[in-house]
Amino acid sequence: MKIRPLHDRVVVRRKEEEATTAGGIILSGSAKEKSNEGEVVAVGQGRLLNSGEISPLSVKVGDQVIFGGFPSNNNIIKDGDDELIIMSEAEIFGVLED
Repeated sequence: MKIRPLHDRVVVRRKEEEATTAGGIILSGSAKEKSNEGEVVAVGQGRLLNSGEISPLSVKVGDQVIFGGFPSNNNIIKDGDDELIIMSEAEIFGVLED
């Protein structure tokens, strides 16, 4: 599925949830905690400023990001087994760097 987000929106592919705990306990589907990490797969043009200029976004395609754990269900799109989330750049807390 190809999505082109508008303005300051970003499409993030949520990282797969962990199936086991650090202690080796296998979690069922309902007990798994949703990951708050993902990869940016598409970005909009940027934020429209009051002056009419467009301010480019700070994130780019391929960035590994951390975001709030509970995005609105209205912004979640299923693409097969993948979960794509459309969010504002402001909802991203940070970019993971090596």
